[in-house]
Amino acid sequence: MDAPDEIVHQTLRLKILAALRAAPEGARLEFTRLKKITGATDGNLGRQITRLAEAGYIDIAKDFHKNRPRTRARLTPLGASAFDNHVAYLKSVIEGL
Repeated sequence: MDAPDEIVHQTLRLKILAALRAAPEGARLEFTRLKKITGATDGNLGRQITRLAEAGYIDIAKDFHKNRPRTRARLTPLGASAFDNHVAYLKSVIEGL
C-alpha cells in the first residue's frame, strides 16, 4: 500500500475501527461504549460512525433496549480489511525510517 486509507486515516475513525477490530468477531459495540473508548462527543461520534457505515466499513444497528434507543456498530469484512491494510501501511512507514 502506497498511501493511507483516507477514510481510516482520520483519528476518530481510526479509534472506532481499532475498538471494533479488538472486539470478538461479529460483536457489536454500543454507541455509549465507543464514546467512552474514544472520548468523542455524541455529535462527532455520530458523524464518524455514519461516515464509516457509508463506506461499508461498519454496520450500524438501531433498536430499543429497556425502552431506550440503542445504537450499536459492528465491523464488516471490508472494514476489517481496510483497517488491517492501513495498519500495514503505518508499519511500512515506520520500517522505512
